[in-house]
Amino acid sequence: MKRLCLLVFIFCCSVSVHLRAEVQQAWLITIKGAIGPATADYMIRGLERAQEARAHLVILQIDTPGGLDPSMRDMIKAILASNVPVVGYVSPAGARAASAGTYLLYACHIAAMAPATNLGSATPVQIGTPKLPAIPEEESRDKEGKVSPAPEPDAMQKKILNDAAAYIEGLAKLRKRNSQWAIKAVREAANLPSEQALTEGVINFIAEDIEQLLAQLNGQDIVMPQGKVTVSTENIALHRHEPDWRSEFLSVITNPNVAYILLLMGIYGLIFEFSNPGMLVPGIVGAVCLLLALYAFQILPISYTGLGLIFLGILLMIAEAFAPSFGALGLGGVIAFIVGSIMLMDTELPAYQIALPMVFAVAIASAGLLVMVMGMLVRSRQLPVVSGAAHLQGAQSQVESVTAEQVLVRLEGELWQVRCDSSLRVGDWVRVCRVDGVTLVVEKIVEKVAEK
Repeated sequence: MKRLCLLVFIFCCSVSVHLRAEVQQAWLITIKGAIGPATADYMIRGLERAQEARAHLVILQIDTPGGLDPSMRDMIKAILASNVPVVGYVSPAGARAASAGTYLLYACHIAAMAPATNLGSATPVQIGTPKLPAIPEEESRDKEGKVSPAPEPDAMQKKILNDAAAYIEGLAKLRKRNSQWAIKAVREAANLPSEQALTEGVINFIAEDIEQLLAQLNGQDIVMPQGKVTVSTENIALHRHEPDWRSEFLSVITNPNVAYILLLMGIYGLIFEFSNPGMLVPGIVGAVCLLLALYAFQILPISYTGLGLIFLGILLMIAEAFAPSFGALGLGGVIAFIVGSIMLMDTELPAYQIALPMVFAVAIASAGLLVMVMGMLVRSRQLPVVSGAAHLQGAQSQVESVTAEQVLVRLEGELWQVRCDSSLRVGDWVRVCRVDGVTLVVEKIVEKVAEK
């Protein structure tokens, strides 16, 4: 009987393991909002986990206005190196795969869109140069009706546009999709709605939802690095890959406004700690915030010129507190601070720029706070000493006790031994000349003048 139960148990376990092995999974990774370091980290690690879990399929649900080029290229590299088919799906209705999203969609093994969605506007926006590549301008007419030809792009614009066009053309040819329109999307910022994208061979399917997409994918042959793979979506289980704490943390600190605030908190915390050593809390908080800001800045497109201007502005505002210049240093510091803050995020992408109201509010608050606090510190250093032995010099008191060994006076509630060139008796008034260790060197006051 025991043997029979053991055999039944082993059989059930083997059947369970077999059934689990046969269950196929499709991982759903959602890319929503501007593409940046946090998005790339979330997508790449999700794709790696899907491969570790031996997923049958990965679906990238895309709704993005674009994003940073380095993050986009890291995501495309992960897609091209994947041994699991990746399906790009622009969804839900009303979503878009603009700019960097267009490149991602072309990189996927299968491209699909929901109705009422669009893709395109893939013209790159360069960061870090005064002359930014722009969409080629059309011919214009002057007041007399003469046609003025569009200006020729300069060498830098040509270089950036050619690089982007070649990149997306390579992706289009790899996936056997319309490469001519892809180049047009880069050079002319062309856009397509989903129906026209299907007609022109830019995408493979139009699907209203995930269920319809999976149904259309069933039986499709996809060329992978390991060979041709036939997709089977019958009875496939959908696994939604949600962002973990790491992705959430990165999305918070890589927000330009949050990174900007962390930078300022770090700087101010260290300034307050150095100006008044021993406070500890400002120094600890400042160091932590500054390290978090530096971590965020290393993966964000920042301008070191802007960062330098921010530091210069803060130094000038501090100098105004220590050496008043009738506002010259302070005004220069505020201007440098504002210009540096505007230049800090070295990109024209709206999602990665610091809000101007925040810049002006922080600049005004910083100027007022630094001038007020540093002014208080300077004034406190100029006040007379009110503690320790040094402040006793010049103080007056009466002799309280005279013995053969010592003469004592009382100052601020304490008895002090005194030394005087003149003879003293109880009741005599003395003035402190200096402090010699624990003994006061005094002089006798012949006539005590009443103090007001």
